[in-house]
Amino acid sequence: MFAIVEIAGLQYKVEQDQKLFVNRLSGEAGDKISFDKVLLTVNGTTTVGAPAVSGVSVQAEILDHLKADKVIVFKKKRRKGYKVKNGHRQSLTQIKITGFSGL
Repeated sequence: MFAIVEIAGLQYKVEQDQKLFVNRLSGEAGDKISFDKVLLTVNGTTTVGAPAVSGVSVQAEILDHLKADKVIVFKKKRRKGYKVKNGHRQSLTQIKITGFSGL
């Protein structure tokens, strides 16, 4: 059984006891959170929402807040003397899917 869920503006395919990294969510490590925007569920039969499946939610637990690996952004325009180097580390939250309700 799995579901397609919208979390922080992005869509993820989630299953029971799955761990995944999503964009930073509010809350502390150990907090329980629920996602109500379930777009599709597959449990023997497929249920497609328009735009979301009503009455179904996905429960998760926040495991940790961390940062992704550094990405170097380098811009250069040749023969102009223009060079800019920047780095970026995305803030992430690791969550674990604990269950589905309303199925």
